[in-house]
Amino acid sequence: MSQAKNKKTRRQILKERRALQASKKAEQRVVDRIHRTPGAIRVNEKALTLGYGTPDFVRRGYYTDQPFNCKDCGKEQVWTAAQQKWWYEVASAPAITKAVRCRECRRKERLRVEAARKQSNDGLQRKRRART
Repeated sequence: MSQAKNKKTRRQILKERRALQASKKAEQRVVDRIHRTPGAIRVNEKALTLGYGTPDFVRRGYYTDQPFNCKDCGKEQVWTAAQQKWWYEVASAPAITKAVRCRECRRKERLRVEAARKQSNDGLQRKRRART
């Protein structure tokens, strides 16, 4: 430690050093937990779109595989940690959202919505043409 001018300054330097060490230890504990949890992936909080609350995965510091039942077909699925990381950090989805449909049902829903949109647009065009 460099020579500080007075005791108060030395105490402040020691306090800052201890706080830094404590934060490093806390981060190491999170890393240790991640390595002990199979399939866990670290959370990058800077890349998240957080809303009103702090989700469990942010408090925990890592994503874990989440089982869920598909909303449409009822099949049991697993939302993997890698899929969650992409969804929250790359796609920038709100942190309160969760997986509700399996891949196959998501495709069917996407096609259904596209067909409904096309039918609606076609109807609007026919209506506009009828007015003129």
